[in-house]
Amino acid sequence: MRISVMIGELRGPAGRDDLITQATAARGLDGIWSAQALGWDALTSLILAGGHAPGVPLGTAVVPVRQRHPLTLASQALSVQAATGGRLTLGIGAGIAAMTAGMFGLTAERPVAYLREYLQVLRPLLRGEPVAHAGDLITSIGTVDVPTTAPEVLLAALGPVMLRLAGEAADGTVTWMTGPRTLESHVVPRVTAAARETGRPSPRIVAALPVCVTADPDRARDRIDERFAMATQVPEYRAVLDREPAARPRDVALIGDEETVARAVRRLAGTGVTEFVAAPLGDPAEQHRAMALLTELAGAPRSQPPS
Repeated sequence: MRISVMIGELRGPAGRDDLITQATAARGLDGIWSAQALGWDALTSLILAGGHAPGVPLGTAVVPVRQRHPLTLASQALSVQAATGGRLTLGIGAGIAAMTAGMFGLTAERPVAYLREYLQVLRPLLRGEPVAHAGDLITSIGTVDVPTTAPEVLLAALGPVMLRLAGEAADGTVTWMTGPRTLESHVVPRVTAAARETGRPSPRIVAALPVCVTADPDRARDRIDERFAMATQVPEYRAVLDREPAARPRDVALIGDEETVARAVRRLAGTGVTEFVAAPLGDPAEQHRAMALLTELAGAPRSQPPS
């Protein structure tokens, strides 16, 4: 299992210098990921990060697609791919329905059908091919001419039908706030089976979770619940927490001293996940402890679970 890190405001308020510091600290890890939240553009932040972490793979986890036409997203993604020397993995998702409708005034209906059609358009565009698509939900006519390689595409998926789509039409899935029981019994087998049934390569399964390496785990649990309170209120994340079962974000976060968090990382490795993306939280000292531990685990021999 690869071990990577999230950068940006998911970890707290982040300016340019914060992103540079976080990216520089990730040089010993297997990847740098950025979420599309309410501040930094995820793809743009990866160009900045990539310049300070040479050779480290980059990824979005994830870019909601309702507000980005496939031609627009393909142009952005290929620009990042070219600028960073082919290091991008493009993670996309339907987005949280309440935000899609409430913030952008866009429909959130038929998310699986929309993503299926979106992938039918996006993937040829990422290969530099022209498209002339007039479907039920998307019209896209044109091409994107950026000389580079096509990035792999991962699909954020929680429900069974979306997980199947991730195995059938994408290169795998990326999850957030999804615990080890759900990953092992629900996510990994469904995505893997869908890829196998359609003759696709073994899928990538990327799991992102909050991490706090701390001497005060009770305080950390309270802070994580407060920071990610929305996860208990929106149907998309309430469903995945209930499946674990987990009452609150604290119940799936990796919290404790180095030994406790390392044990939780080993548990994730046993679920079949191919990459763990840690979102270090807490004060600067706690985030530093988390990065030191993650770097140590990432450097451990991969034939054995890291210790």
